[in-house]
Amino acid sequence: MLNKINQLPQEAYNNTDYFIYCLEGVDDIENQETTTSQIKLEELTMQYGISSIYKTCDSIEGLEESLNTLILDDHHFKNYEIIYLVMTGEANSICLNDYYYSLKEIAEIFEGSLNDKILHFSNTKVLDLEEEEAQYFLDITGAKAISGYGNEYTSIASSELDKAFFNLFKKDDDMFNVVEDLHKKHYKLCKLLDFRLYY
Repeated sequence: MLNKINQLPQEAYNNTDYFIYCLEGVDDIENQETTTSQIKLEELTMQYGISSIYKTCDSIEGLEESLNTLILDDHHFKNYEIIYLVMTGEANSICLNDYYYSLKEIAEIFEGSLNDKILHFSNTKVLDLEEEEAQYFLDITGAKAISGYGNEYTSIASSELDKAFFNLFKKDDDMFNVVEDLHKKHYKLCKLLDFRLYY
């Protein structure tokens, strides 16, 4: 069962064709503390009317199970344009429970199952891929793009820019228009955090 939170009223939910699915890497999924990501997703709903599902995972098995549940069991899956990953890691990997998994490994787990989705990473990890690495991930998973930031979180979290990015997608599903608008409206923050998109 998916943990549906940050939702609009049911009648609005039925009329919505755009959702965010957030997966956050945590030390222990039994810990029920509210995270900053949850707070920002609630703000996303209140400010922009964008529904979201939030889940935590503390292992690669948990990540796989959460995404497979979404893909296989949620009839709204086609409406999730963005899968939002809040995880630590390195340039081309994520870290769960002190283990590093390359995006190549993750691509192979989700082969052919992320068609037309955008995987967006918060700046809890740097996203820095070689062209071949990015292309491999997109080709294997079917994802439309991978986005994130070249500068890791130090004193400025990407959450405000993430919200702006998600809201622009609600208004316009053309990825290139969205990125152009994001840079126009939030130029300094895009440059400071080094927003990047691989497609």
